[in-house]
Amino acid sequence: MNKHFLGDTAVLLGRSLRHIARSPDTIITTAVMPIAFMLLFVYVFGGAIETGTDSYVNYLLPGILIITIASGISYTAFRLFMDMQGGIFERFQSMPIARSSVLWAHVLTSLVANLISIVVVIGVALIMGFRTGAGVEGWLAVAGILVLFTTALTWIAVIPGLTAKSADGAGAFSYPLIFLPFVSSAFVPTQSMPGPVRAFAEHQPVTSIVNAIRDLFARQPIGSDIWIALAWCAGILVLAYLFATATYRRRVS
Repeated sequence: MNKHFLGDTAVLLGRSLRHIARSPDTIITTAVMPIAFMLLFVYVFGGAIETGTDSYVNYLLPGILIITIASGISYTAFRLFMDMQGGIFERFQSMPIARSSVLWAHVLTSLVANLISIVVVIGVALIMGFRTGAGVEGWLAVAGILVLFTTALTWIAVIPGLTAKSADGAGAFSYPLIFLPFVSSAFVPTQSMPGPVRAFAEHQPVTSIVNAIRDLFARQPIGSDIWIALAWCAGILVLAYLFATATYRRRVS
């Protein structure tokens, strides 16, 4: 059964990746908005924002990576919605394939596409002056957090992809996720925020994830942020996976 599932997922993943290869503009579009934010905040607002660091791009990049992921997963919901509307799911049901492999192929496609977008954004950040003292272990830890966060958000994206009434509705769910980093430590320290906003910013997942990545890039001692970040990512992943698979079972039953 495991071999059957893995083989089916690999075949369907190849199908989804071919679609991405034929339409690279989706990856470009995903990276354009975060890069625009990075250019705007570094070169327009950066001089007016006090972060306690010498380089604002170093401070900003972790939050931009979160926005990149939040922007990218909207395409997962869109692709899933189009497959549902195109009747491909009904055809898959008539074939001897593992049902869950259809969803996992979309999730893995999202992971690959988002990682490519992240590499592009980091490349632009390096041109803008981003520098890090992180070694191989630090980069692997950052990559692990981003992969876990991307996977968690992608399973959230599966839900509107299965339930939306229109293509615009399928992708629109990501807007609150894109906005969330703006009410966190991604752009400014939370200490500068008014009381209620600061309380929310310090107790939402993006702040702990951004702080953990920032410390890893700066080779600072890792405190509790990394464990809080991992707990948030794992909790979101489990809940989103359960809801997504339950929704999928209802749709195909």
